[in-house]
Amino acid sequence: MTMKYRISRRAALGLLGGSAASVLVPVPGARVNAQTLDKVSYQTNWRAQAEHGGFYYAAVNGIYKKYGIDAEIRPGGPQQNPSQLLLGGRVDMIMSNSFEAIRYAQENIPFLCIASIFQKDPQVLISHPGQGNDSLAALKGKPILIGAAGRSSYWPFLKAKFGYADEQIRPYTFNMAPFLADKTISQQGFLSSEPFAIQKAGVNPVVHLIADAGFENYNTTINISRKMVDEKKDLVQRFVTATLEGWAEYMKAGPGNAAADAQILKDNPDMDQEKINYALKVMNEKGIVTSGDALTLGIGAMTDARWASFYKTMTDVGVFPAGIDVKKAYSLEFINKGVGKA
Repeated sequence: MTMKYRISRRAALGLLGGSAASVLVPVPGARVNAQTLDKVSYQTNWRAQAEHGGFYYAAVNGIYKKYGIDAEIRPGGPQQNPSQLLLGGRVDMIMSNSFEAIRYAQENIPFLCIASIFQKDPQVLISHPGQGNDSLAALKGKPILIGAAGRSSYWPFLKAKFGYADEQIRPYTFNMAPFLADKTISQQGFLSSEPFAIQKAGVNPVVHLIADAGFENYNTTINISRKMVDEKKDLVQRFVTATLEGWAEYMKAGPGNAAADAQILKDNPDMDQEKINYALKVMNEKGIVTSGDALTLGIGAMTDARWASFYKTMTDVGVFPAGIDVKKAYSLEFINKGVGKA
């Protein structure tokens, strides 16, 4: 999965807000009485998978409806550009990350991040066992397959943190054949995806989670227009709260997951249940959703301190220029209320 971080101000013109359905639908036990369901669309950044499970859980198990919302979870894919869909007003909210939100602030575009489902970015580097590559520090000077997006996001962090050099980079084409053929090579990946495929190919990989080295990028965020935040604050709060409840339940792997997984499999015929189970397992093991600030503030948590720290780190390594008002990149208004706190 890759993201393009550069955006155009012109693309922000014509932004639309959410709309409402025209039918009254009573929801037994809802926190809101029978009412018109507000339509909200959320665009993910890739094909349906367990990494989107909480959104699907809230949709198919009635949590969004409980909050008076008719939520449409739109799967992404290689031909989709969620950012352009958001900036063009074709979707209400998108799945994104800290990089893109800071670009909003840098270019004075009226969009922002309002929640981060993942406390840890699931980006990893993957190595072969038995090659002395048992830590990120050990990869200094060794060949690593890195894609274009990684070179402008986590790679500068790794260069500063561990002394990596651009000469180590080999092109990554999202094909694991070069890695499998050469035990001396490491490659990029996502915690819940490529390591699974590599295991299925017969290699038990060494997986290095970059977030555990201090890479503080928020991931699987909810990004939205300021227009919608200002004009439909109650709706935005209801969507965020319902989403966080969905994630809290999905991470427990309870009975409601069956319906969520079934919808994931329907939306993505290339997915299978074994991979969904693996992804949920490693997300729980590594604290992707429930760690750090989420343990005390609830799922979706963000803090001023972490945004400031991430911006400083990435400015120091040359990813962002100095002088951006990073507080324009996000809002804490809708989160940190203890939803899903253990």
